[in-house]
Amino acid sequence: MANVPLSRDIEAFRAIEISHLARQLSARGRSVIHMEFGQPSDGAPAGAVAAARAALDEPDMGYWESVPLRKRIARHYAEDYGVEVDAQRILLTCGASPALVLALLTAFAAGSRVMTARPGYVAYRNSLRALQMIPVEVECGAADRFQISARAIREADPKPDGLIVASPANPTGTIIPPAELAEIAEVCRVRGIRIISDEIYHRLSYGAETHSILQYDPDAFVINSFSKYYGMPGWRLGWIVCPQALVADVRARAGNLFLSPPSLSQQAALAAFDCEEELDARVAMYRRNRERLIACLAKLGITDIAPSDGAFYIYASIAHLTDDSLSFCKRLLEDTGVATAPGLDFDPDRGGRFIRFSYAVTTDMAREACTRIEAWFRDNFPNAG
Repeated sequence: MANVPLSRDIEAFRAIEISHLARQLSARGRSVIHMEFGQPSDGAPAGAVAAARAALDEPDMGYWESVPLRKRIARHYAEDYGVEVDAQRILLTCGASPALVLALLTAFAAGSRVMTARPGYVAYRNSLRALQMIPVEVECGAADRFQISARAIREADPKPDGLIVASPANPTGTIIPPAELAEIAEVCRVRGIRIISDEIYHRLSYGAETHSILQYDPDAFVINSFSKYYGMPGWRLGWIVCPQALVADVRARAGNLFLSPPSLSQQAALAAFDCEEELDARVAMYRRNRERLIACLAKLGITDIAPSDGAFYIYASIAHLTDDSLSFCKRLLEDTGVATAPGLDFDPDRGGRFIRFSYAVTTDMAREACTRIEAWFRDNFPNAG
């Protein structure tokens, strides 16, 4: 497929640009509230930190993949989803991002067409381009709850080679209902479309239940991470569940490209599975933050919001205020110290009219962010509410 026109241009991750500006403000002594990244403010749970400290006294393990951790992850699928997964199908990775690259490299060739929802996580589109694959973005709006549908996959012409699905999704937090997820799996089976399911926001939901694609398609790739529910983004540890027939292929690519994930992080992650009480208390805090922020935005006239079923995001339309969300976010940060993500990261076509807030912050941070934003709106958009 050498003649297929492929873009080598990788777009900037604009939330990273906002974060750099936020850290510059912090260095100048400004108080900054970081709501630009999906990054829990509380850090790793206490049990995980204690396990890491204990592991520091052990001999360096070098390049290592924890068999006990892989078995514990397999047990997680049995307990949470009723799905039996052989631990041999699970590979530990340096976060979810390498897991995505491994899945794409193993499942598809250059020139392959892979369907994603728009709005969607910026790295889906850019990873596909970097690997010389073609992102097929399906515009998803309020009528679809900002999620890709079985209907869209069924009607896609030409048929894509693959599908990346995320539930809960980034940037919206929307969850695909189980009946729809089952139908998506069936359509993909009939049409011969390989599924990659990004499940890094599982266990972060506020009513709607999260289901794994493995309940409906045992041959799907599944990506997950310790960065979100487990509060360990800086530890750079994730995993991938591979189709049985492709385990050796994924392992070959992982060994050559990434060697192995950090040994210390693996020790900590095994302990994190026993920290559910602490972690579930954080989910309850995120729920309260979510309610507070939605109420705050409503007072400001920002009510066109994607259904925030899970994850820890609010994706809101600010079309009545601007069509340049990047400039809006920069101005909001400079004036208030509240860092947010412009919708352009997630939707290059309509994202100039959207903004994303992460509410994975402490209660005090969420309260203070609302106070600052409300005052800023009174000064700059007095007729918005």
